[in-house]
Amino acid sequence: MKWISTAILLIVVAVAASVAGYWWGTGRSTQSSAARPEQAKSQAARKILYYRNPMGLPDTSPVPKKDSMGMDYTPVYEGEEPTSDGSVVKISVEKVQKLGVRTEAAAPRELIRTVRAVSTVQADERRLHTVAPRFEGWIERLYVNTTGQAVTKGDALMDVYSPELITAQQEYLIALQGVQAVAGGSPEVRAGMQRLVESALQRLRNWDISEAELLQLQKEGKARQYITLRSAVSGVVLEKPSIQGKRFMSGEVLYQIADLSSVWVLADVFEQDLGMVHQGQPAAVRVDAYPDKVFNGKITFIYPTVTPETRTAKVRVELSNVQALLKPAMYARVEFASSHNKGKVLAVPDSAVLDSGTRQLVLVELGAGRFEPRVVKLGMRGDGYIEVLDGLKAGEVVVVSANFLIDAESNLKAALGGFSQGAQSAKPVTHRGEASIEAVDPARATVTLAHAPIASLKWPAMSMDFRVKDPALLRTLKPNQKIVFEFVESGSGEYLIVRVQPAAGGHGAH
Repeated sequence: MKWISTAILLIVVAVAASVAGYWWGTGRSTQSSAARPEQAKSQAARKILYYRNPMGLPDTSPVPKKDSMGMDYTPVYEGEEPTSDGSVVKISVEKVQKLGVRTEAAAPRELIRTVRAVSTVQADERRLHTVAPRFEGWIERLYVNTTGQAVTKGDALMDVYSPELITAQQEYLIALQGVQAVAGGSPEVRAGMQRLVESALQRLRNWDISEAELLQLQKEGKARQYITLRSAVSGVVLEKPSIQGKRFMSGEVLYQIADLSSVWVLADVFEQDLGMVHQGQPAAVRVDAYPDKVFNGKITFIYPTVTPETRTAKVRVELSNVQALLKPAMYARVEFASSHNKGKVLAVPDSAVLDSGTRQLVLVELGAGRFEPRVVKLGMRGDGYIEVLDGLKAGEVVVVSANFLIDAESNLKAALGGFSQGAQSAKPVTHRGEASIEAVDPARATVTLAHAPIASLKWPAMSMDFRVKDPALLRTLKPNQKIVFEFVESGSGEYLIVRVQPAAGGHGAH
């Protein structure tokens, strides 16, 4: 009977266990079923952007796939993608403050650039006048006998004696007498004599004999031995080669007179600044003789040639000189204020630009201590700012000052090297694993390992090829050898073995 009781007890325990197992399994299944929709809903709420290589290689796929070892590519969901590329550097806020980094937003600005040039004062070429008689003669008397003397229009310059003038006067007077003699004649005769008078008078006018001298000749009715030459303009005598008693030939210059009420300032503008000046542009002129005065004029002409020796072009500025303060050959300084013809343009401080010689860059602040080098296309400069034609948008913040950029010879690579010890200067992460050697290929500097799971990379156990950083590590490695190895990820995504040592109980190795 005892064995029957024992058997019944075992049957009851088995049934109870079965019931308990069924109840527990049903509960687990219910919980899993309840959790599965939540998990699926969470997965569905996030969008898969692409699939990345499970070994960390730089390879992605828009659809699910497997790598050469049969491992599934890992999905990358929206919000999990890398926030920046390798060119972005990151530094701490404390280091930003320590470096003295200052920033400023790119914004529309009206740029005004001042072009400065040295210049000289010259007489207006259109206001120059020479006294050069069209007949031969002698200077009998000088009324204006010093260089620099001021004259007004109609002033007597000199008395001259010329046989040609005497002959021309006599012909004129004879013609006048002839008109009087034929006063009662026919109209044709009177008209012919009148033409002779006008011809003789025109000859004297062509010789620049003033109207005052001709009226006196008509009034006196006799030829004068000495004729007075008078100034046709008002101005200052710049040259006076005339000497009393001197004989002069036809066309010889006896005086040069300049009207200095308006003068020219000829500025030497450098070739690279010619695009900033144009006709009609205002100009401010200063001379050392009057340091407290500014003479205002405007550009009237830009000369079409460049001086090869100085690489400058002449720019003409006209100035009023009523007070006669400006003298020919004076040195002067000219300033041209030039604004952008487009009005306001996007601009940043010129200190924000890093010029590598072949391209220009700025460091854009991305926030949270991150800075991105950005290639920009530049335009006009002025007032400490520079126009940005491409590469930036209004409102983006750029670095304008940092104590490590003081060196004018610094380029972007050097700037980034001193700016951060981030991605480019950080030491690569070293991973450690245990493996058995399957094959060694010294020609390719690779080794095939069957490694155990690597926790730092979440790799399962598998067989794969590794390249060694130093081919000398392969000299003592043999198949079936147990090793402990250390490896790092290179910039191209390849994993390199940097150190090998024998595993416990394995054969010797480096």
